[in-house]
Amino acid sequence: MIARVFVYLLIMIVLPCLYVDVRYLRNKRIGRVPVRMLWWLPGFVMAVFTVAMATHKDFAPADTTVLNFYLFLIGLLVVPNFVFALCSVIGLGIKNLFHLRRNYGNHVGLVLVAFQWFVLVYGSTVGFDKLEIKRVDLVFDDLPEAFDGYRIVQFSDAHVGTYTTSRDYLLERAVDSINAQNADMVVFTGDLQNMRPAEVRPFVPVLGAVRAHDGVFSVLGNHDYADYISANDEVKTANCREMKDLQRRMGWTLLLNENRILRRGADSLVIAGMENDGESKRSPARGNISRTLKGVADGAFVVMLQHDPSCWRRTILPESNAQLTLSGHTHAMQFVMFGWSPVAFKYKEWGGLYSEDGRDLYVSTGLGGFLPFRFGVPGEIVVITLHRK
Repeated sequence: MIARVFVYLLIMIVLPCLYVDVRYLRNKRIGRVPVRMLWWLPGFVMAVFTVAMATHKDFAPADTTVLNFYLFLIGLLVVPNFVFALCSVIGLGIKNLFHLRRNYGNHVGLVLVAFQWFVLVYGSTVGFDKLEIKRVDLVFDDLPEAFDGYRIVQFSDAHVGTYTTSRDYLLERAVDSINAQNADMVVFTGDLQNMRPAEVRPFVPVLGAVRAHDGVFSVLGNHDYADYISANDEVKTANCREMKDLQRRMGWTLLLNENRILRRGADSLVIAGMENDGESKRSPARGNISRTLKGVADGAFVVMLQHDPSCWRRTILPESNAQLTLSGHTHAMQFVMFGWSPVAFKYKEWGGLYSEDGRDLYVSTGLGGFLPFRFGVPGEIVVITLHRK
């Protein structure tokens, strides 16, 4: 993870320190050697820390405590320095251009730094602890009459490896909230683990307590495969097998490019689940929609589970008649402000409900996250009620 952005991080660490040293400390009375050494000390420590983190062979350490501490320090020390230096340089250019007496970029930089510290502290504490129950009512012309009022509870992107001992109550609270909805069906749309199935083992009793009238259905997310560790094929295969076995031990019906038919008298509804179908190295394209819908009649009402929402426009809309697709994956980058998230640069559908020609996609912004941080986008459980027009 750190190795991928190693050079950029070093630039963010060194350049702001150098700018402040040259501009405000060197050749100034306050810039005596001890003061300058004190100024450079945090940057030096962060540079060494970054080099150490970048040497890790996996995407992240098995124990993410060190990684979380490192990233918190990045947000506490490195990002503020970079933001201030950038604003100061821009302000200096404006000052020289318009012959101003002051560099107002410094003032803007200080305000942004204060706000960034607030976001960091709030998102790492209160923000990550929040849980929201969202209720969505969807109306379809072709919903079988017996399924009018059918209630589906969706949760996604649990990333249970992030729920350390001090946070395990959050997962227990989520399970209690899911069960309190009295769902006809519960669906999980991928990313149960961060990197390894060992993270899930302690939570099998908790997650196995999820209940619904027609059962719990799930699909794998990109993190649920073995692509986030450096290991031989034998180890990766074993990890994938254990992830599947753990979900089955919890009583979940894991759908691997397959479907099930739910019946209410003479009426039926199809729940189908594709394997992850992404477009990057760590979001593998393993979905097969023809296999997923094998045996499904053309006029059937289909609820499709697919972790990656980009698959909706790329494959599900043009190659199927699935009326409702449920996805996750984006987390809304765990940062939303004024209804917008930076993840919108990558995903057209990144959070909430989307419709196209009478067919719907709901993208859950997730329950947890690889990193224990959320700002403006609390963990969510979605209660979707189907209605016949």
